[in-house]
Amino acid sequence: MRNETLVALTSPAAAWDGYDYESGNYVEIEEGQLVRPGREIEYVDYDKGEYRYCDVESIRDSGSSVEVEVYDQESGGVSSL
Repeated sequence: MRNETLVALTSPAAAWDGYDYESGNYVEIEEGQLVRPGREIEYVDYDKGEYRYCDVESIRDSGSSVEVEVYDQESGGVSSL
């Protein structure tokens, strides 16, 4: 199981972007994704050059950043974006 952390800066209608601190990759949850526990979302891993699909497990808001814990459908692991 692999743990990843992305600190995302957010605004109401904007995309969420930041870094996967385990891999160091820049990732983005594109505009229009409904990021809520129990929902499937798609995000872009720019360093790998691919879209990834995951299920949102939880969301933690810590002021100016948001951590989204997800179940990665391809790897079968839990990650924090």
